[in-house]
Amino acid sequence: MSIAVRIEPLPDKPSDVEYRWDTDTDILTANLRTRAVSEGTSGSVEIEGADGSWLILDLNGGSVHGVEVAVWPEVRKRSSLTLPTEITEGRVMVGGSDNGIASIEMNTALAAEADDAEQTIHFKLGPLRQTTTVRIARDILIDVDGRNRIAGVWLLAVPPFPEGQ
Repeated sequence: MSIAVRIEPLPDKPSDVEYRWDTDTDILTANLRTRAVSEGTSGSVEIEGADGSWLILDLNGGSVHGVEVAVWPEVRKRSSLTLPTEITEGRVMVGGSDNGIASIEMNTALAAEADDAEQTIHFKLGPLRQTTTVRIARDILIDVDGRNRIAGVWLLAVPPFPEGQ
């Protein structure tokens, strides 16, 4: 799996994140509240796991602007899930500056792990490899490997699934 990216500095402080649960489908959406102002592709990168799971990265102006978990992979719970120790702030840019609309589909191994409260969720894409972590929003982190490819997504401060709705 290869989603090539480049990291650019954030023009401002990291945006807040708006989470939304769809109670009928168990879809979780996390979007940046502040829109990116840049030229580039808008659309989505759809990542399909071998188990039928789906993780969608929404693009706005070429940068990752949101994450949607359309079909959940099996989530392994851990008593604690430790965040990376070194995190840089930036925008994760996908594709060129053609100002077009794109939809990219990729198949890869997709795994998820969460803390016991399921407030911190880490999605791992492809094989295990060395990464750096970029904070694109207050509660969204993207792991990028040494070849500038997306290797993982972190969702932090995830609200609980609304029960009884």
